[in-house]
Amino acid sequence: MDRISALRNVEDALRAFENGEEDLSGTERRVAAVLRTYATEFDGEDDVFRAVGDPPIDGRVVVAPSEPAARERVLAVAGIDPTADDDVPAFELERV
Repeated sequence: MDRISALRNVEDALRAFENGEEDLSGTERRVAAVLRTYATEFDGEDDVFRAVGDPPIDGRVVVAPSEPAARERVLAVAGIDPTADDDVPAFELERV
């Protein structure tokens, strides 16, 4: 799914919500499904990585040019300071 298609699908979900055809929970599911599909079919210069480990890291998905960059991005979006060695949870990365 390309970016334009993803945006159109999100717009359709929002329109259904605004028109009363879908509730908030259903809209959230539709938008999450669009984003998940977009991420797994991402066709850019970078790769998509999923973190596997303990919370709050586990399940985080990021786009990055390399594993080291993905590791930094996962920590950043989790709000973890990578220089605080004692507080950085161990985790693995897998390409999606």
